[in-house]
Amino acid sequence: MISIVFVLHFCEICKKGVTHMQLLENRIIKDGQILGGDILKVDSFLNHNIDIPFVNKLAEELHRLYSDRGVTKILTIEASGIAIASLTALSFGVPMLFAKKSKSSNITGDVFCSTAHSYTHGCDNNIIVSKKFLGKDDKILIIDDFLAKGSALSALWDIAKQAGAEVVGAGIVIEKEYQGGGNLLREKGLRIESLAKIKSMSAEGGIEFCR
Repeated sequence: MISIVFVLHFCEICKKGVTHMQLLENRIIKDGQILGGDILKVDSFLNHNIDIPFVNKLAEELHRLYSDRGVTKILTIEASGIAIASLTALSFGVPMLFAKKSKSSNITGDVFCSTAHSYTHGCDNNIIVSKKFLGKDDKILIIDDFLAKGSALSALWDIAKQAGAEVVGAGIVIEKEYQGGGNLLREKGLRIESLAKIKSMSAEGGIEFCR
């Protein structure tokens, strides 16, 4: 019942002209926590405890933005991008493939590999995708929950290039615009659509969004 009420409320808000971006910004202000080291914690609704009706609406908006690009597969990285990527894949009716951060015994055969630096955890991760799931006939949409300095997105783009796949763009829930990764990758030719873009953020001053 709670989910049904939420969806109905969401729809009523949309009818009044409030955009998905505004709804997301409001939710970030309401439930987000600013931690030290430029970390925005939104695990209460986006990437740990998942508010499915809300995140599904975000996925539908990402689908709208790329609906004319012939997407055949959604690509993300484990683990926090999996929820939004799965729901976006559902909207497109295509598979979702996530890059793993280590090779396990259940991945056999050749793999594509790249390196992504985690600024949150302060370490480099070698990410891999099995070659049997990604090929030159794919049209890839990369999806992730956050974009900051762009290392993870760059690594996923690199893996798609190794496969010879076409990357139609990237869909991001929250971009920390002030950290520069998004603009750097846009300058390199990658289309990036972010549902919320943060201009500045601090525990003292709160969050300012790009307009």
